[in-house]
Amino acid sequence: MFPIAANESDARALSPDFAQALMMEVVPGISRYEITHTTLYRVHQRVATTFRKGRAFLIGDAAHINNPLGGMGMNGGIHDAINLTERLAAVWHGTQGETELDRFDKQRRLVTKEYVEKQSIQNKKNLEAPGSAFREQLTAIAADAVRTRDYLLAVSMIASLRRAEQLG
Repeated sequence: MFPIAANESDARALSPDFAQALMMEVVPGISRYEITHTTLYRVHQRVATTFRKGRAFLIGDAAHINNPLGGMGMNGGIHDAINLTERLAAVWHGTQGETELDRFDKQRRLVTKEYVEKQSIQNKKNLEAPGSAFREQLTAIAADAVRTRDYLLAVSMIASLRRAEQLG
């Protein structure tokens, strides 16, 4: 994935020569890269105002859409599905009341705002950072065990699961 300047035409951005030039900036010294697919994606972010309306639920991209950098949308959708199915099963089997389903909405929407949306926005900023700024930031993080652990917990979404537990 590469950021494309706003003034670049779609036709130019999709051209094989343009893709080759972008790849040469990342891995110089190869005369021709095998590129099997190119597509344009206009980055946008949205989170639904509610993930539950009566008996209808939103999960994954229907509930929250964000840029594809880092897999936050896909993984967030998986977390949504697991969270909801556990709650639906509990209500279905009578071990929890229907208010448990309201907790899904509150919990997953808040975690989406605090983690998924925040991290995917940061991923976009990292991609757009000039030169080697992001690599330098990662090097600094890697040099500190506490920062490394915190970074990995955030980007793996483990921290979001812990936050979800706090919310019940």
